[in-house]
Amino acid sequence: MSVVLAVEEIGPCRKQLKIEVPGPAVEAETDRVTREFGKKAKLPGFRKGKVPESLVRRHFGPDIRQEVLERLVPRYWRQAAAEKGIEPLMPPEVRDVHFHEGEPITFSATVEVRPEIELRNYQDFALPTPPVEPTAEEIAGALADLRRNHADWEPAGRGAATGDRVRIEIAELGPDGPGAANAAELEVGNARYWDELSAAVTGLAAGQNGSFTRREGDGEAASEKSYQVRIVDVLAPKLPELDDELARRFGRYQSAAELEADVVRRIRSAKEQGARQQRETALLDQLTERHPIELPEGVVRHEVEELLRDYAEGLSRQGVDLERAQIDWQKMGEEARPHAERRVKARLLLDAIADREQVEVTEPEFEHSLALLARTQGVATHALRHKLDETGQLAGLRGRMRREKLLRRLLGEGPPGAGEAK
Repeated sequence: MSVVLAVEEIGPCRKQLKIEVPGPAVEAETDRVTREFGKKAKLPGFRKGKVPESLVRRHFGPDIRQEVLERLVPRYWRQAAAEKGIEPLMPPEVRDVHFHEGEPITFSATVEVRPEIELRNYQDFALPTPPVEPTAEEIAGALADLRRNHADWEPAGRGAATGDRVRIEIAELGPDGPGAANAAELEVGNARYWDELSAAVTGLAAGQNGSFTRREGDGEAASEKSYQVRIVDVLAPKLPELDDELARRFGRYQSAAELEADVVRRIRSAKEQGARQQRETALLDQLTERHPIELPEGVVRHEVEELLRDYAEGLSRQGVDLERAQIDWQKMGEEARPHAERRVKARLLLDAIADREQVEVTEPEFEHSLALLARTQGVATHALRHKLDETGQLAGLRGRMRREKLLRRLLGEGPPGAGEAK
């Protein structure tokens, strides 16, 4: 017996199902929930678990009703989706729930579904091949950074130059002169600090003063602020020699040669990852350009929200007070939308190609990845599986693995599964 009363196309990539939960199923579930409430019910004059069913229904009727809905609606939505062969891209929007005693439950479920995709050329791509071997300049720069990180800092006895550490007192200039001074320390020329500030302190020695003006904001909201800065101290780095003694400071190397070899390996690995990312980006750009498709609006909107959430979390980790930052989230959402559309489109296309090519993630592959993920989170594999299953993320993990497996094939990195646990 079908539980779907009607299916309607209500927009691009959007379906609405009217679903009925049969009366006998409603009655059986209501009786079951009522008995469960009865076992825990406490009412004056009755021992726990001995309250008559009629009183349980009278006192806990709304809670029983809500519990029945929470159990039956998801269950019959899944049954309806399976019956009609619908693979939703997001959880359904449930509306128009009708639940009256002695009658079936009816409700409508609106879902985003995959668009029809006519696959074209998805095999021939013009992919970049960036060099991955470290250059002499890159190696020298990395070794210089290591030496600098272990430098001793001494008074320079001269004006500040790029690379020096400068202790300063800085104050904003107002109509009545400078405000309260704040102590700070910066590395001259470091991109983390204002360019105007680095320029202002360059050439100044301890005890000297400077000033600068900085433009802040955009458009009509832009303003200029002026600052006064006093140099407290200028410190210059005394770099250690690149020798075996320096190498042994890291605890992993016995010689400078071993240290340099590891630096070369790390640079090469980073460049290989960067080259791979460039190739993947180029492939996805070309793939999406070849396949104009109509995107499910709800999925795009959700993707925008995810991008903004990730951005907000990143700011919070940097110590930014989001409530005081005065961020125009609506404007940021509009700016993030094209990126969100590209991501959604790429996922839909990769899923369609994986279906065509019959790319699947085997159980050993899935278990291996699940175990690795559990290890990084410091939890047992079975506990992680249960958590992901409860939150509906288990299927998403398998989907991401399937797309990555297909990408390796399209990038020419070997057949699906190459390099994976068998």
